[in-house]
Amino acid sequence: MKLKLIAWGLGITTVTTAGLVGLISLVNLPYPMIRRPVSKVAPLLLLPSYIEMDHNYREAIAHVEQADQLIHHVSSFDDIKLGEEKVKLAQDNLDKLPVWFIGYEPKRYCEMFSCSWQFTIDEFEAARKKIGRMEAIIFQQKNAFNTYQETDKKLQEAKQNYQQATEPEEKQTIVRSWQQSLDELQQLPPQTFAATLVNSKLNIYQRDFQSVTGNITGKQRTNTMITAAKSFSLSAKKLCTNPPHSVDKWQECQQLWQKAIRRLETISQNEIGYLETQDLLAEYETNLSVVKLNSKVEKQSVLALEIAKKEIQGIQKKFANGVESNQQKLFINKMQITMDQLKKVEKGTTAYEEAQKLLEFAQTKMQEAKQ
Repeated sequence: MKLKLIAWGLGITTVTTAGLVGLISLVNLPYPMIRRPVSKVAPLLLLPSYIEMDHNYREAIAHVEQADQLIHHVSSFDDIKLGEEKVKLAQDNLDKLPVWFIGYEPKRYCEMFSCSWQFTIDEFEAARKKIGRMEAIIFQQKNAFNTYQETDKKLQEAKQNYQQATEPEEKQTIVRSWQQSLDELQQLPPQTFAATLVNSKLNIYQRDFQSVTGNITGKQRTNTMITAAKSFSLSAKKLCTNPPHSVDKWQECQQLWQKAIRRLETISQNEIGYLETQDLLAEYETNLSVVKLNSKVEKQSVLALEIAKKEIQGIQKKFANGVESNQQKLFINKMQITMDQLKKVEKGTTAYEEAQKLLEFAQTKMQEAKQ
């Protein structure tokens, strides 16, 4: 009998407990038509809802503060990812706080349990807006970082592809793509973590690019100088072919070779194409030396001819009436001196042909004087 009473009592207790649990679960359902009347009559029954709200509020505030610190004091991209997680957690906590529940119910809870916080509609909306702003910042940070990673990869590929390229047009295309990637990096929002990374590497990026473009510019300049030099050399060759030439013409040739040489001498040892210019320079300087020698020989031959002609004129004037027997030796001596002067006229000069005629004339006169 006693056991039956105990069992009956336990059954009643179990049913009562189950009923109370069910009742508490019912009144804590998130519906205003249930909670508001209960909060006026038996607010203690809403204690689970108040505790849950208290927990979600505190978690939301903590996550918002953590996210704010991570997002605004970024030291690595992991901070951005962790900040994003905190923002999501804060958003989940806020989503669990029903807007219609904020205001009266928190006030009742705080009156009963002396809570240290006061969660109002304004504070709730402020938290929502702050989370929205942080979501926008995270979105911008992630986009900027993705752009940075993709562009950095393009820069490395451009550098490698340029080193492997052989055709000038292909190199120009790579350089344009390279420049575009550099422009994209410099257009990243300055407040993003990616922009900070770019700033730390920008000098390296630009140095690599400038070394390449500098080579291109240097090569173009070298080609320009070589082309100009070849143009002057071609003019010199055309002008100096088929000698003999006058002294003035040889000097013109000399000036053209000097202009060609000066163009090549502007190309320094550290420039692309330097070795090619040295070969051309050696050729042009040899040609210039030949032209200078020809000019000197021409000048000396012309001078020798002029001296010989004056000497012949003097002899003819002195012996205009013929050579007397007592003057024969003097005549032959003067004529020999003139012939020696004519022999100084080099072959291949403008004076050579006339000098040969005068030499033949002088030899004839000497033979006549000896008879």
